[in-house]
Amino acid sequence: MALLRWPADNKELFQKALTHSSYAYEFGLHSNERLEYLGDAVLELVISEYFFKFFPAHPEGKLTLMRHNVVNEKSLAQIAKDINLGAYLLLGKGELLSGGAEKPSLLAGALEALIGALFLDQGYVKAQPLVIDLFEPILETIRQGEKPLLDYKSMLQEVCQSRFARPPVYTIIAEYGPSHARSFQAEVKIENRVVGRGEGKSKKEAEQLAARAAWETQNMTNSFFTSLQGNITTRTNKDKNADKE
Repeated sequence: MALLRWPADNKELFQKALTHSSYAYEFGLHSNERLEYLGDAVLELVISEYFFKFFPAHPEGKLTLMRHNVVNEKSLAQIAKDINLGAYLLLGKGELLSGGAEKPSLLAGALEALIGALFLDQGYVKAQPLVIDLFEPILETIRQGEKPLLDYKSMLQEVCQSRFARPPVYTIIAEYGPSHARSFQAEVKIENRVVGRGEGKSKKEAEQLAARAAWETQNMTNSFFTSLQGNITTRTNKDKNADKE
C-alpha cells in the first residue's frame, strides 16, 4: 500500500479498509467495520508480543498498562494524523461535511482496519514488523520511560465491563478549601470493594487519580479479579441460602 509503503497483493482489501460506513451506505458497498474488528485484535497481539519479549521481567499488570498506552483511540488517531490518513478515507457526504476526516474515532478505526487488511493480505509474520515500525515512535517513548498520561479510568472501566459486565463506581467522599481553590477526594469501588482513592483540584481529576491508585496499588492482574469474583460467588451463595431459610 503506497500510503504506508506496505506490500499489497489484494488492493481491494485496503480499499475496503478506507471505506467508512457512511460512504458504504450511500454507494451500497461493504464498510471497513469488520476489518476494524480484526485489526484491533491483530494490533493487540502484535503489541502484547512485543512487550512480552522486550520486557521479560515485567509482571502482567505492568505489561497491560503499557499495552493500553499504545492501543487506544488517542494513540491510533495521532498515528493516523501523522501519515495523513484522513485524506484517503472514503466518507459519506454528511460525514465529510461534519469534518469526519479529522475525527479521532474514525481515524483510529480506519487505522485498525488497515492493520486487519494487512494481516489478511500478508499474514502475521510479514505484518508484525510493519506494524511495529508504524508504532515505533510510541514504543520508543515507552522503552525510554517517557510514557504519556494514561487514561486509567477508561482502562479500569474496560476491564470491569469485560469481567463483571458493569463499570467501577466512583464517589466523591470529601471536598474542602475555599470556593476558588476547592480540592476533592474520590474513591473507586469494584464490586463494593474500595480499590483506590485520589485527590485532585476537580472531581474528574480526583476520580482519575483514584483509578490510577487502583491500578498501581491493587496490581490489576488476573489473580486480583479472580479474588473479586470469588467474593461475588460467596455472596451469591449466601443470598441463595438466606432465601431458602
